[in-house]
Amino acid sequence: MERPTIPVYQYFQACYNPQLEKEIEKCKKKCHQYNQLCPTDREAQQEILRDLIGNLGKEVVVTPPFWCDYGWNITLGDYFYSNHNLIITDGAQVTFGSHVFVAPNCCFTTAEHALDPEQRKAGIEVAKPIAVGNNVWIGAGATILAGVTIGDNSVIGAGSVVNKDIPAGVIAAGVPCKVIREITEEDKEKYPMYDGGNLSQVHNR
Repeated sequence: MERPTIPVYQYFQACYNPQLEKEIEKCKKKCHQYNQLCPTDREAQQEILRDLIGNLGKEVVVTPPFWCDYGWNITLGDYFYSNHNLIITDGAQVTFGSHVFVAPNCCFTTAEHALDPEQRKAGIEVAKPIAVGNNVWIGAGATILAGVTIGDNSVIGAGSVVNKDIPAGVIAAGVPCKVIREITEEDKEKYPMYDGGNLSQVHNR
């Protein structure tokens, strides 16, 4: 299937573009179909995801509702999990490594509108790729902006706005998002390990 070429780090006609609008329309229909499924119908979800997502790893869970612009610019690594209300505007590539957790209400946007008002009014945009490494946890309500890379094993705090690259192995949070500290071996001891009692007794209280 021939797909339109979207230039990266260059201004291009994003709005009022019939070719791109047609691709977005097809994607929105697939997302709508996905979001109407029973949330526990994993088989039907996987069928749509295989048709929608450009590169899909194994054991991927995307909890509906989920929205993206094209789908074929997205890579989801093995054991990827996202909670409700994930939004990905994938004018450029958006790549997630393996064992990535994404909390509810997160947005990954590759699009930037032109700063000049006349260009913006004419529908001119720029697309910048986003890359998320392996073993990353994105907290609830975080927004990851165009052109950002997040390194392996890092944690992004809830509500953060990530507008610059985040290195590997750190906790980062805030608006704008900044590194707070490195993740250390001591973090394994932050809470006592549950000793294996009867969880059903806890849930039934």
